[in-house]
Amino acid sequence: MKLIVKWLLSAAALLAVAYIYSGVEVTSFTSALIAAFVIGLFNMILRPVLVVLTLPVTVITLGLFLFVINALMFWASASLLDGFHVRGFGAALLGSLIYSVFGIVIDSAIERLFLK
Repeated sequence: MKLIVKWLLSAAALLAVAYIYSGVEVTSFTSALIAAFVIGLFNMILRPVLVVLTLPVTVITLGLFLFVINALMFWASASLLDGFHVRGFGAALLGSLIYSVFGIVIDSAIERLFLK
């Protein structure tokens, strides 16, 4: 149940990112659901590999390179899907930052909801 709620809220967060920032476009809630799933899948499978491979750069930049990795995951998922578009790497960077802020809020809300 917790996973489904997080998935639905993540899709809503993706729609909110598209509403707030014009560099990200989502055509429908179904597209947002699929995009949230793909972003989550990329973050679960590809992100750890990229973090390990780019560890020296991440250490040199004091962790700021992790923002680039997040943007790459966001951009890569948009390049695979039809109803989810990002207008370049800069838009992916800003869109992933906004999406991450929503993700933090969602995670804390879900923890409070399911702990009671």
